[in-house]
Amino acid sequence: MKLYSTTGAPNPRRVRIFLAEKDIDVPIQELSIMEAEHKTEEYRKISPSSRVPALVLDDGTVILESVAICRYFELLNPDPALFGKTELEQAIVEMQSRRMEMELMMSVAGTFRHTHPAFSELENQIPEFGNAQKKIAEKRLNLLNKELEDQEFIAGSNYSIADITALCAIDFCVPARIEISEDYEHLQRWIKAVKSRPSSEIM
Repeated sequence: MKLYSTTGAPNPRRVRIFLAEKDIDVPIQELSIMEAEHKTEEYRKISPSSRVPALVLDDGTVILESVAICRYFELLNPDPALFGKTELEQAIVEMQSRRMEMELMMSVAGTFRHTHPAFSELENQIPEFGNAQKKIAEKRLNLLNKELEDQEFIAGSNYSIADITALCAIDFCVPARIEISEDYEHLQRWIKAVKSRPSSEIM
């Protein structure tokens, strides 16, 4: 088994944090996006779309997409339950995880990909789109602050994949140059709590 990953990219980081929370050790091969190692002919045999991460099992089976990889490890190692335990918990975690990905992570990523100078050689940048994505991300952060007023974590009282997704998105706000207001007391409390976990140090 081998995990192809990229330090600094949100989706590969999501898997590595998940594995750390599960205390699972998987051999990792680092790929450099800036050096286009994810676009080599060899890696495209694993991931035709050149996306990272990718998990290659011992029998050669390839699992792509970070949440799919996390689900695979959740099924192999149910505890601690990061996708919820009961049917209702699983549904709420799924709902919040998708919201964090579709509404927050994607808008932060869109801001970075279309406005950051370092990505200009890798992306056909459309600054207007990037600026629009930034406004969407800022609006979602404001809403997340309100949602966290009455609950400890994103999907309720337990830490979950939804929190991992949100953490990866929020930390990526720094290179995307999206500010998180200090006035967001509930969001700032949550950030402090999740960053106190050792897994948060994984980049």
